[in-house]
Amino acid sequence: MPTETLDRRRTLVVISGLMLVMLLASLDQTIVSTALPTIVKELGGLEHLSWVVTAYLLAVTAVTPLYGKLGDLFGRKIVLQGALLLFLAGSALCGLAQGMTELIAFRFIQGLGGGGLMVSAQAAVGDVVPPADRGRYTGLFGAVFGVSSIAGPVLGGFLTTHVSWRSIFYVNLPLGVLALIVLAVTLPSMTERRSHKIDYAGTVLLAAGLSAIILMTTLGGNTYDWASVQIVGMGVVGVACLIALTFVERRAAEPILPPALFRNRVFVVTSAVGFVVGFGLFGALTYLPLFQQTVRGLSPTASGLQLLPVMGGLLVSSIVSGQVIARTGRYRPFPIAGTAIAALGLWLLSSLDETTGSGVAAFHMLILGLGLGLVMQVLVLVVQNSVPYDMLGVATSGSTLFRSIGGSLGTAILGAIFSGRLAAETAAGDPQVTAFVDSLHVVFLVATAVMGVAFLLSWLIPQQPLRKSVDPTVVGDTLGGPVDTDSLRELTRCLSRAAGRERTLAFMRGVVERAGLDLSPSASWALVRLGAPEAPSVADLAALPHVRTDKLALAMGELRDGGLVAGDRVTPAGVEMRVRLVDARTEALRELIDDWEPDRFPELDPLLRRLAVELSPVPA
Repeated sequence: MPTETLDRRRTLVVISGLMLVMLLASLDQTIVSTALPTIVKELGGLEHLSWVVTAYLLAVTAVTPLYGKLGDLFGRKIVLQGALLLFLAGSALCGLAQGMTELIAFRFIQGLGGGGLMVSAQAAVGDVVPPADRGRYTGLFGAVFGVSSIAGPVLGGFLTTHVSWRSIFYVNLPLGVLALIVLAVTLPSMTERRSHKIDYAGTVLLAAGLSAIILMTTLGGNTYDWASVQIVGMGVVGVACLIALTFVERRAAEPILPPALFRNRVFVVTSAVGFVVGFGLFGALTYLPLFQQTVRGLSPTASGLQLLPVMGGLLVSSIVSGQVIARTGRYRPFPIAGTAIAALGLWLLSSLDETTGSGVAAFHMLILGLGLGLVMQVLVLVVQNSVPYDMLGVATSGSTLFRSIGGSLGTAILGAIFSGRLAAETAAGDPQVTAFVDSLHVVFLVATAVMGVAFLLSWLIPQQPLRKSVDPTVVGDTLGGPVDTDSLRELTRCLSRAAGRERTLAFMRGVVERAGLDLSPSASWALVRLGAPEAPSVADLAALPHVRTDKLALAMGELRDGGLVAGDRVTPAGVEMRVRLVDARTEALRELIDDWEPDRFPELDPLLRRLAVELSPVPA
């Protein structure tokens, strides 16, 4: 079998393992929604039902800023394997839980691993895929996230109906072990490390502050009076942690939420809108199955299928709006229309009762999904289009972080409203179905009001010329999970996706001609790599994933024949050629970024020089 086929097959095996890891983590955000009524029947604790979802989302949100940097420091393979083991341990414990408190605690453990899976799996793509192909593969992970959002409730309902609710956690074990074996055998252990100053204090303060506020809103008025010492204490702790976070972030070398971001109006507005969208999306996905099963008497499987209009509408409107934005360059109308349509959908859902037909309920859910898709498609795009290039990575991470925070808080707050209203209705002697209907009516009315706030905020999003490096047609940015990335990694992803491999190859040939060199793309790649400050050997280059040794040998022969390399070392003539080549690549990359102005974006030039080395086709 040709070496090229073997290399491609090995890469696909690794990518398949990483996608399986991503699928496991993202499924567990929604798979429990249709099992919740059955779990409550067995374990009790209806008033804490939302925490089964919230605990997982909160843990994912808390650890997202850590895993990417840990992977850079210690190697993504070992960090990914550790996260997978933690996730599987949490899954096994969830399946063994004998009470609601145990289940919530074990879901938090599962989320600590799940957040690492989402971040590390996406980052590990860079270890096995050349930069020129990276955009195409990372887009697949967003698609996996989108599919899991649809499949989660359906699969959860099916397993709950035909096996047991515990099986929704146990199913992770064989799949996770399979992924562990595949990645252990095929995922390379990269020796390259990036130095980071991890913001441990910021991470702890953010997690503690969010946890305290979520506990306060969940327990206040239900377990404890709002004026009780416990609730007031949680509120004080939560606010104090978040205030302390603002001071810590000013001093942190690599803050998870740099204060400079909050001086960017676009980031502030889009983060607020994303927060509310996460609030509405996860709140709806948590309580719609409860309505379908408790009020309409549907099975868990049927209630899962009833959620398809929400996610189907979201996918359709995301794709359509992306295509329109790509053609027109105008994105501002979409979040305005999307939040209005989503608010309408939530208001219509507030009218659901035991007499509502399946068709009517599906139509209302479709409207909600269509609205959410119009908003979510734009948020990451607008942020990437508005921040300075040296903040591209942290702004992208921050945008998805606020969406995750919104999901955590939304699920908890709507859960507290539901529990409080249900307790009051039940105490008043109302029948159970009536009490459920009235409680859910209030939940969706509150969600409608919150989405109305997002509608008002969306008018503050400015319209700016669309950068060529931003691709609005990629649904992965819309539905993807939380990310932790840096500016170079994000810029590489954007530019490689915008160009594609074939255009990148043509681009590199043009660069060689511009530099006045008679070199093949493979030889130019080898020259740039060998002349890097870390001075790798030819054996080091041959050991890199996706590098074909036969092509590398031809490239080295070309360089030696031209007197540019002697042995493993670049000659003085080679050093001069490398400088010309990197300069030509940098200049060509500047032309791909049409809004680059040296005075306006001084931070971009060093990024492009680094990218001139990173973004090039390897001898594959």
